[in-house]
Amino acid sequence: QVQLVESGGGLVQAGGSLRLSCAPSRSIFSPNSMSWYRQAPGKQRDLVAVINSSGSTNYADSVKGRFTISRENAKNTVYLQMNSLKPEDTDVYICKFARVTIPRYEYWGQGTQVTVSS
Repeated sequence: QVQLVESGGGLVQAGGSLRLSCAPSRSIFSPNSMSWYRQAPGKQRDLVAVINSSGSTNYADSVKGRFTISRENAKNTVYLQMNSLKPEDTDVYICKFARVTIPRYEYWGQGTQVTVSS
């Protein structure tokens, strides 16, 4: 069973930065897309950013210009650099790897807490 392991969350003051990372617990076929979502208790899970195998990216409007998603293909690792953090960025951040070519899969991480104080 593959697990995605996230790290880098924590407590930061508004205006600060954090860098999240997410990597699989064992070797996997390269994902077609790597994504970051965030979710508050009792709320839906929202897409924050996605990067596909060609390197193209897409971001939620609320984080454009502040967050940067990147991937390290050799390690099948995805990063989320978060700058100019705001209290409303406080959430659990969850990574997802998806592969639509055989062998197909979709893996989710357990989440890492990001808390931004005002």
